Amino acid sequence: MGRGKIAIRRIENRTTRQVTFSKRRAGLFKKTHELSVLCDAQIALIVFSSNGKLFEYCSQATCSMDQIIRRYQIAIGNPIPDQNMNDPEELERLLRIMRKDTDELQLSLQRYTAEDLSTFQLRDLDEIENRLQTSLNRVRARKSEVLHQQVENLRRKEKMLEDENEQIYHLIKEQQMAMEQQQDVAAAMMMQKRRSEEEEMRIRRPEDHQHQHQNHQHQHQNHQHQNHQHQHQNHHHHHHHHPHHHPHHGVDQDQAVVCMEGDDDDHGNAFGFSNPHIIHPHLQLQLHPHEPNSVLQLGGPLPPPPPPFLHPYRLQPFQPNLHSSTT
Repeated sequence: MGRGKIAIRRIENRTTRQVTFSKRRAGLFKKTHELSVLCDAQIALIVFSSNGKLFEYCSQATCSMDQIIRRYQIAIGNPIPDQNMNDPEELERLLRIMRKDTDELQLSLQRYTAEDLSTFQLRDLDEIENRLQTSLNRVRARKSEVLHQQVENLRRKEKMLEDENEQIYHLIKEQQMAMEQQQDVAAAMMMQKRRSEEEEMRIRRPEDHQHQHQNHQHQHQNHQHQNHQHQHQNHHHHHHHHPHHHPHHGVDQDQAVVCMEGDDDDHGNAFGFSNPHIIHPHLQLQLHPHEPNSVLQLGGPLPPPPPPFLHPYRLQPFQPNLHSSTT
C-alpha cells in the first residue's frame, strides 16, 4: 500500500521541519549526482537552511563551482568581474550580507508564526500584534470577498435553474394542452360519427319497416293467390272428372260421397280396393256398394282403369249416414 500524499506547505513545527530538511537535502543531492553522472550534465547546487547554513554540490568531475557560476552569469548577461571572483574578502562580505538577510527573514517568519517569543520585548510584541492584526484584517476582507463571490455565483446558478425549470414547466404544459386538444378533437369526431350513424339508422328504419310491410303484403297476396288458384284447380278437377255429380240433390257437399260400381256386382267387386285413397277432405269415391270402406277421396291418385270385361265406372251421390252398406 503506497504512502499518502503530503500537502506541500510549510511545516509549522521547527524540529520536524529541520528533520525533513535534512532528509530531503540528502535525497536532493543524491538525485543531482545521479543526473550529473547519467546525463553528463554540469550541475551546481547551493542550499541555505532556515538557520542560514550553506550546503552546496558541484559536479567536480567536469568542472568547478566557480566555472559553473561564471557560465551562469554569462548566460543571464550579468558577468561577475574577474577581480571580485579572485578576492576572498569580497566573497566573504557578500556571504555575510546574505546571511544577515537570511536571519532577518527567519526572524520575521518566527514573528508571524509565533513559534518562539521568549526573546522578544514588549515593543516587538506590539509590532508583531499590529502586523498580525493587519494581516488578519486583510485575510478577513479577502475571505468576505470570496464568500460574496461564491454567494453571487450560487444566486446566478439558482436563477439559471429557476429559468430552466420554468421553461421545462411551460414546455410540459404546452404538451399537455396539445394532448388534451387532440383528445377533445378525437372525442368530437367520435361523437359526430356516432350521431351520423344514429341519424342514418333513424332514416333507414322507416324504409326498412316499409319494405318489410310491403314484403308481408306481397307474401300475403301471393299466399291468397296460390290458395285461390288451388281451390279453383280443385273445383275444376271435380267438375271435369265427375260429370254425374249434382250438388243440388240435397246431399251435403262437405260429407257427400259418390259410389263407383259396375253394372255387374261381381265385376265391381273384382277391383279389390279395401283401403281408401284420399282425394279430397270432403269428397270420396266408393268403389263398391257392398264395401263402404273401399272409398277413394277426390284429389288423390285414381285406381288403374278396369279391364275390358268390366263395365265402366258409375258415379252416384253417397251419404255415409244412410244404411246403404246393408243393401
